[in-house]
Amino acid sequence: MKRNITYLGMAALLIAALGAGYWLGNRGHGAGAGGTENHAHDTDKPARKILFYRNPMGLPDTSPTPKLDSMGMDYLPVYEGEEESSGLVNLSTEKIQKLGVRTETAALRNLGRSIRAVGITQINEQKLYSVAPRFEAWIDRLYVNTTGQYVQKDQELMEVYSPELSSAQAEYTAAAQAGLKILADASLERLRNWGIDESQVGELSLSAKPRQSVTLRAPAAGIVLEKNAVQGMRFMAGETLYKIADLSTVWITAEIFEQDLAFVKTGQNAKIRINAYPDQKFSTKIAYIYPTLSNQTRTTQIRLELANRQGLLKPGMYAEVQLDTAGKSQVIAIPNSAVIDSGTRKVALVEVSEGRFEPRELELGMSSDDYVEVISGVGEGEKVVTRANFLIDAESNLKAALSGLKPAN
Repeated sequence: MKRNITYLGMAALLIAALGAGYWLGNRGHGAGAGGTENHAHDTDKPARKILFYRNPMGLPDTSPTPKLDSMGMDYLPVYEGEEESSGLVNLSTEKIQKLGVRTETAALRNLGRSIRAVGITQINEQKLYSVAPRFEAWIDRLYVNTTGQYVQKDQELMEVYSPELSSAQAEYTAAAQAGLKILADASLERLRNWGIDESQVGELSLSAKPRQSVTLRAPAAGIVLEKNAVQGMRFMAGETLYKIADLSTVWITAEIFEQDLAFVKTGQNAKIRINAYPDQKFSTKIAYIYPTLSNQTRTTQIRLELANRQGLLKPGMYAEVQLDTAGKSQVIAIPNSAVIDSGTRKVALVEVSEGRFEPRELELGMSSDDYVEVISGVGEGEKVVTRANFLIDAESNLKAALSGLKPAN
């Protein structure tokens, strides 16, 4: 009897539990349906703001409007709050003022440049003369006996005695007196071939007897650079007795670096400053560009010719040469100060909107003293940072490094 009562009590409890579960299940289902409706209502948020569109291949290029890249791929939208992941740097107005950020607009410019080089004054090789007689002789009398002495053209240098000359003169005199014109003319021609000037040859033709000595004269006006002649000495045919340089014009040779050669040409104007005369200005043109390049210095020499009628310029003087070159047709250019050069790549910071800066990798062309040509990376009219760009770039690199440490979702 007791056992039956127990079974009936357990059955009642089981029915009560099942009824409570059914009621709770229906309630939970209703709440769940209501919750679903509320959740759908909660996710119905306003659309996020698109700031700009970035290159789908990760290249440093953005656009304010949707567009396609060169492969036909859509540029990806960057939403508000995602600027850091795109490499942008946000700066407040206060921070921009504190850093002293300055920007300048990329614009079309005609890039000219000034090339500066160091030069040295040299003797004009085209006005260098050597006195080297074509016959053997002895120096009887020396008139010019000091190195550095100035001589005029045809000035007497020395009196010499030569047995060969005396023999030729005697032969001429004898032939002339005997009326042997052909032999006499041959003797005079031999004297001319030995370098005896025409005035002395004319004197010989009027002389009744041979002269014992011959006068050697200066071939040009100039300074005696070398004097090997000594009174009483014997010299052989072809031996150099004097070297004379005409310094009325001098050469200046300057070294031009390899990367500047494209902007240098013959006939180009040049300004010259001589260290010995800092208050005087000299100007001339490029006379010649040498055809070889030094492997050690990676430079090529150019030659300038400068008048020196007052004799102020002396061989060996140092000079500063400035060449002003005209640039090619107008190109997009930015200031040199806007370029951050890491050694492996060149970057500029572009202001995409107020307070937001984007690093762009650059491909650069020719440069002038203040500006550099941009082939790709920055477009005309875009603003680039010219001051405090290293600080902004450092902050950009730091944010990129920190974003790489974030755990994946």
